[in-house]
Amino acid sequence: MFRTKTHNRKRTFFICSVYVLLLFILCFRVGYIMICRADFLQEKAEELHNRERVIKAERGSILDRNGIPIAVNKSVTCVSVIHNQITDKEKVIEVLCDKLEMDYDLVKKKVENKVALERIKMNVEKEVADEIREYDLDGIIIDEDYKRIYPFSTLGSHVIGFVGKDNQGIIGLEVKYDKYLKGEVGMILTRTNAKGIEIENLAESRKDPVAGYHLVTSMDVNIQKYAEQALEKVLISKNANRGSIIVMNPQNGEIYAMANKPDFNLNEPFDLGDLQIESSEEQQKILNQIWRNYCINDTYEPGSTFKVVTASAGLEEKVVKLDDTFFCPGYSIVADRRIRCHKAGGHGSETFVQGVQNSCNPVFMAVAERLGVDKFLKYFDKFGLLTKTGIDLPGEAVSIMHKKANIGPVELATMSFGQSFQITPLQLVRAGSAVVNGGKLITPHFGVEILNQDGEPIETLKYDNSKTAISKETSDTMANLLESVVSEGTGRRCYVPGYKVGGKTATSEKLPRSSNKYISSFLGFAPADNPQVIALVLVDEPEGIYYGGTVAAPVIRELYENILPYMGINPKYVQRDFDEFKVGEITIPDLLGENIDEAKKILKDIELEIVNIGNGETITEQFPLPNDKVNRDSKLILFAD
Repeated sequence: MFRTKTHNRKRTFFICSVYVLLLFILCFRVGYIMICRADFLQEKAEELHNRERVIKAERGSILDRNGIPIAVNKSVTCVSVIHNQITDKEKVIEVLCDKLEMDYDLVKKKVENKVALERIKMNVEKEVADEIREYDLDGIIIDEDYKRIYPFSTLGSHVIGFVGKDNQGIIGLEVKYDKYLKGEVGMILTRTNAKGIEIENLAESRKDPVAGYHLVTSMDVNIQKYAEQALEKVLISKNANRGSIIVMNPQNGEIYAMANKPDFNLNEPFDLGDLQIESSEEQQKILNQIWRNYCINDTYEPGSTFKVVTASAGLEEKVVKLDDTFFCPGYSIVADRRIRCHKAGGHGSETFVQGVQNSCNPVFMAVAERLGVDKFLKYFDKFGLLTKTGIDLPGEAVSIMHKKANIGPVELATMSFGQSFQITPLQLVRAGSAVVNGGKLITPHFGVEILNQDGEPIETLKYDNSKTAISKETSDTMANLLESVVSEGTGRRCYVPGYKVGGKTATSEKLPRSSNKYISSFLGFAPADNPQVIALVLVDEPEGIYYGGTVAAPVIRELYENILPYMGINPKYVQRDFDEFKVGEITIPDLLGENIDEAKKILKDIELEIVNIGNGETITEQFPLPNDKVNRDSKLILFAD
């Protein structure tokens, strides 16, 4: 009996102890929550009864170098619904379907979705939004929004880039400078009850958005247009696969134009036309190819345009002089390989200058052999061909190069004329700039300046141009050499009367060599005695004649004929221009009152096209007027009564 009572007391004591311990833990937990977690719980309570709506910031504009907008905004609206506030669901669905021209089932699904805020449609015109507002339906929210507009549609599409639905940059300058352009979003804060319904008669809190900054670029809309027109013209005439062109200031790296064809519409970047797509993965793959900027995202074998680097390295290291002589039988034997020149019969005996003008492979193989692997690779590095250029665009590729240990005599020989390694087109333009600008290795770029919303500069963008590739003496020599390539050598189809143009042609054989597919290219700069512009054009897989001097050089000639006068670079004609190209001005004589036959005798030795209007014998009017100056081969219209 005694033992049973003792056992019950122990059990009762244990149970009471457990209860006391649990009560203590509960009190401790309540105290901890009320004292230590009070601020956190207060914040959660506020979140439960506060509803935030984002107010989008106006994105900054992108401008060309002359202040012309190339990316701007249009004010639109965003239509959303708050499920808990809807009092007439069917009416809301009916109005939204009608005004927004959306499918009934889709709108119904969105309206019935029990979330704090469901977005129905973005980029709604303000006129449409105003019509929806007139119905005064509970639960419909209309917020201010902005739609990105590209005034020139396809112009510079791979460079400018575009934004997504959230107004955030996706490719190009839009994504690179997103931190400047995007601005800061605003916020509308309202109070709700436990059911999520906004409480009336309570003032809402509002934080206004801050608009983004503007970006001034080095792109010139007019030069970009000229470049794209010239590129499209050659692609159509040669039925080529695709093409690219870069136009840059070789002195400071400012890019005036960068074009790729085919291009795409920046206002409809996801539009694939009538193309049938089986999966979203395939669609994205196709879009990535369309958006790809081949000037910086892809590498290729540069071919003979790379000879400007080999020649510069040889002259800088003094392993070759201008009057050194070489002999080209049409090939060179290197190790166990017979490497041919582009001229099957060879160039025979020639100086180094003639070798450059003729683009003779054996000459450049000999220069590379004199340099050796170590010195040759040193200039790959000095000309920036082993690293990215640092351009302010995303996705830049890096060169594909042999490891030093794998470069034997054959590899060295083929590398001398631009084969067996790959670089980007922009890397070549950068190296070419250093060849002719006094030896400076510049950083190619588009971004120039950041402006605030009032158009006031707040930041000037800076780039590293401190490295040197070659001496000014070597650079000046190369500029003269390359000018002779255009005036006397393989680049003569790029000759522009009145201007000293220098350059180098290339015909790159694509891999595999057996495919017989080529890239025609030309690297040209002007004026040769003070380079202000350098340009590279690539024409991928032209049909028929595919030589760079025939296909690509005329593209740069046409480009320079348009942009050099536009840039304020005046022509300086030489006798050859007058003799071969019939350039120059003629002063129109006074023929008023003259007999038509006598007038024709006077005009016999003047290079003008005569247009006779009227059946009379005496000239009563003429155009152009007497003493006007016109170009040779201009029309002179004579009115005879």
